Parts: sequence; structure tokens; C-alpha cells
Amino acid sequence: MLEKLFQVINRIERLNMVSMHQMRRSVNNLTKPLGSLGRLEEIAVRLAGITGSVQPSVDKKAIVVMCGDHGVVQEGVSAYPQEVTGLMMANFIRRSAAVNVLAQQAGAEVQVIDVGTLLTDLPEGVVRRKVRPGTANMAQGPAMTKQEAVAAIHVGMDTAYELADKGIEVIGLGEMGIGNTTPSSAMTAVFTNHPVEQITGRGTGIDDEALAAKTKVIERAIEVNQPDPGDAVDVLAKVGGLEIAGLAGVIMGAAARRVPVVIDGVITGAAALAACRIEPRCRDYLFASHLSVEPAHRIVLDELGLKPLLHLDMRLGEGTGAALALPVIESAVQLVSRMATFEDLGIPSPAPEEDEFSLAVDGLK
Repeated sequence: MLEKLFQVINRIERLNMVSMHQMRRSVNNLTKPLGSLGRLEEIAVRLAGITGSVQPSVDKKAIVVMCGDHGVVQEGVSAYPQEVTGLMMANFIRRSAAVNVLAQQAGAEVQVIDVGTLLTDLPEGVVRRKVRPGTANMAQGPAMTKQEAVAAIHVGMDTAYELADKGIEVIGLGEMGIGNTTPSSAMTAVFTNHPVEQITGRGTGIDDEALAAKTKVIERAIEVNQPDPGDAVDVLAKVGGLEIAGLAGVIMGAAARRVPVVIDGVITGAAALAACRIEPRCRDYLFASHLSVEPAHRIVLDELGLKPLLHLDMRLGEGTGAALALPVIESAVQLVSRMATFEDLGIPSPAPEEDEFSLAVDGLK
């Protein structure tokens, strides 16, 4: 199974600096003061680097909602019962969830994938890729085996490849799994070496007493399993989740196909941390949609070196933040392709030629 993982990793290339240089020149020639479109300019430059094209397109969009259940829910870490995972999957298929509303507005399709829920009778329309029915209770032992974690990563890689083959040009990440802020917080603590109490949040809205208990559960899970921060697959297997591993696979598969990825909140952020620990070049293909109010999310984004596009005090998940960010990313492309240039007006560009390449490199930051 590892052979396929390595094959995908070996296909992940660095950003195309020539395309970025050309895009920065195009951006600087638009009829506006230099840098006045701020981060929209950075987005356009990085999209050029990702796709290798000075005319990138993000017209065809998809949001992948990976779904899995978590044995650690037995420890009382969530305000909602585990059955809600399956109920929400049906809600996604009915196109009645928040992510569906926002995805439709952004012109994105929503793909719902069962990589590890407890549900046996799946709603029609859910893609069945179940590795196992839920993880084990990580407070008592490993959430899954390494082989299962790799299998879930493969599900994500295959999904990204299938979407790329369909012509999808940008992928947003979403998830559903009651209790999944617990493994994502545990993973963040392991990867960043931050104290668990600084990372653990309220998730679905637990009270102070439950938050204190959740923090202790995460500390116990890390103590019991001793995940190796230098081995991302080990971390996923011991204190992660099946949908989190699946999302990490989507990131790696998309990067291998030069497709940009928009991460959502703290759960997809934990998946991004895992993917970037497996292959650091994945980071260049990521856009951070927003900053969640979950305390781990800021730590995750700082670790990845990503700046969120939006600040809306959200903590829903599902891919809602990614859906909201897709039009912002599309706006960057539209501005470059449709705005007039100084040449169109018959006047010289204000951009000094000797600075253009360094400005292109700035788009990586």
C-alpha cells in the first residue's frame, strides 16, 4: 500500500516560478496602483505557480466532505450523539446543509464520501469508500492501525484524481464526524508541541465542565498511544480519524495533479498538517479559507504558514468556510483576465522591471 503513496508523493512538484513571474508582471500591469488589490494579487500569482499557467481557471469547483465516526465519543467529548453523523450525511445529499447552500452559491458541486462512519445503509448519493466502521476509542488505544490510516489516505488520493479527471480545477475540503475536534486537537498538539489546554476548544458547544474533561481525554490519548510526531501516519493512526486521513490524501492527490486546495477549519487543518508532514511541498497548494474560533486553528495555520482569507468567527465545519472562500479566489482570476492594462491605455507600467521576480517569490509567503 505504501508504494502507491510514494508514487503520488513523487509527482508533487514545486511551484512554477516562471509562471509566477509572468503572472506578477501581468498583475502589475493592470490599471491600479502597485499592490492595491492586496492578497487577491498573491492568490493570482500562486495559482499561476500551482497550475503552471498564466491564465489559470477555477471555474469548475468541488467540495469534498469526508465522513467518519470516532470511538472517543464514548468519553463524552461531544454535545451531540454519534447518530448525528449519519443524519447529516443524509442532509448533505438532500442539499439542505449549510455547505450545500454556500457551495451552490459558489457554483461548486459537493461530493459526500463515507470513509469510516458507523452507518450501514448509506443514503443514495453518498460515495461508499468505508475503510472500517468508525475508529476505536483513542483514549484507550490506537484509533486504527497504520494500514487502515494508509487505506484512508488512498481513498482521498483516489478522490482527488477522480475529480481532476473530471476537470475540477479547485477542491474545497469539508468533513463530518461527531467528536472529530478531539482527534484534530490531539494531532495538532502532537505536531506542534503545544499544550493540550491551549489547543482544545468547545467543538459542538460543550460547557466548561465538559471542556475540562475533553482536555483530559486528549492528554490521556496522547499518553496512552505515544504517537511519533516525526511519523504523520503514526499520528493519524493513533490519535487521528478516518475522515482526517482521507482529507490528507485529497491534499496529496490534488497537489500531484496541480490542483489548488482550499482548507476549511480545524479538522481539515489537522489533515493539512499531516499531509505537509508527509510531503512538505503540499503546503504550496493550500489556501486557508478562514480562521475558526477553535483555538487549535490559529496554531495550525501558523504552523503551515498560511493566512486566512476570511475572519467570520465560524466553527461549523462541513466545508462552509471553503465554500465562502471559493468566490474570493475566483475573483482574483477574474480581475487578472478582465481588467484593462496600462498598455491598453497607452501609458507605461509603473512596475520596475528589476523587481518583478522578487515580487513573484513574495507570492509564496
